[in-house]
Amino acid sequence: MSAIAAVILAGGRSSRMGGGDKALLELAGSPMLAVVIDRLGLPANDLAINANGDPARLASFGLPVLADAQQTFDGPLAGILASIRWAAGNGFERVLTVAGDTPFFPLELATRLGQAAPASTIAVAASRGRMHPTFALWPTCLADDLVDQLDRDVRRVASFIARHPSVEIDFPDMLLDGEAIDPFFNVNTPQDLAEAQRIANKLGS
Repeated sequence: MSAIAAVILAGGRSSRMGGGDKALLELAGSPMLAVVIDRLGLPANDLAINANGDPARLASFGLPVLADAQQTFDGPLAGILASIRWAAGNGFERVLTVAGDTPFFPLELATRLGQAAPASTIAVAASRGRMHPTFALWPTCLADDLVDQLDRDVRRVASFIARHPSVEIDFPDMLLDGEAIDPFFNVNTPQDLAEAQRIANKLGS
């Protein structure tokens, strides 16, 4: 797992949640962002947060805060570009991205993606027959092409992945007391947050 960094993508507008930072909402007594950081299980020196706006609001996490180049909310691809540039600047060959609103992703995510493909190939997570493009391991050599695609107004992560060699790694459901839960369940609405609290309570019981 050497030569891999990780960045938590938390730069969205959270419009369906009423605005603000979804990743700072409380989940099981902690900010959801803290839950995601713990779940990654990587050294702090290998981690960063992608978020726009005043970085001081995230200072308590003690991690670098990476803004999108233009801070114009160009979607997750802009955050992925910021992640790739930061990782490359720190000597990493690959960078793992995860979404800051998806608190139950598999604990073995980094290991399985890292083992699934050579450093020149994108490894992307999937579950229940669906790809999760923001949960991927990116070669840092893709920066120039990503800049070009953003300049061409490409915004879909899956469209960018399709341009390059990639492998898709399927992850099974998480089982809790016999209940099957998609590990990539994400929080978009207040109802989703209530469901996440229910799942977190079961995990902690």
